[in-house]
Amino acid sequence: MLTTPTLRAAPKPLIVIVEDEPELSQLIATHLERAGMNSQICNRTEHAAKFLKKNFANLMLLDITLPDQSGFAFMEQLKASGVTVPVIFLTGNDQEASKLKGLDMGGDDYITKPFSYAELVARINAVLRRAESNSDQNLTKNVKVSDEPFDFCGAHISPARLEITFPKSKATLKLGRKELGILAYLNAHQGEVITRKALIHSVWGIHADVRSRSLDQYVVKVRDLFSDHDLDLKHFRTVHGIGYIFDPKSVSKEGH
Repeated sequence: MLTTPTLRAAPKPLIVIVEDEPELSQLIATHLERAGMNSQICNRTEHAAKFLKKNFANLMLLDITLPDQSGFAFMEQLKASGVTVPVIFLTGNDQEASKLKGLDMGGDDYITKPFSYAELVARINAVLRRAESNSDQNLTKNVKVSDEPFDFCGAHISPARLEITFPKSKATLKLGRKELGILAYLNAHQGEVITRKALIHSVWGIHADVRSRSLDQYVVKVRDLFSDHDLDLKHFRTVHGIGYIFDPKSVSKEGH
């Protein structure tokens, strides 16, 4: 007997609510649940930081005035630690200067209290759609198809085409996404010692479960690719016990 395949429901987006008023945060959570979303309430930025470090969230509703630090300071803290999440500021501060600051520093929207819950849900959905559209352009966490081509140790790399061209052999080959991400990150951080963890977080994402050994295997593939086309990678060196360095201008003497 033929059976109809069961379609899996799309996962519910997870919204982190960083708000120190218990009644308001619970009301928001209730309305989000009715709209088909999951929520995590955090009444302190410290709590939110710990949660976001271990869990993926689709969006964060962030109050500006919080007991342990301002929402603006918390957003800067997240950026510095490599945590990226769309942010809607949800605050009683309706001053234009505050709104402009929130948007200028990368906030996706700014909603002032009191607000309509129907409008809040609509604006959350709008930001989620934009975030999904933007991620469609991502080849890796750090590379988009719209990124400019770049040269690396004599090879020409095109993110838009996922191709690497070797001028000496006049060969153009397809380049794996992770190899592209590694090369792009190294190229963007010339002369810096890069830890394995930083490289993994930048290419795979901060929540990715990727071991250093797996990263090393991708690096070996990159080295073999260049070696097969007679290109020297002397400027791309291993820093034992730490990670790697790409130093074409010989700024640093670390690694070998």
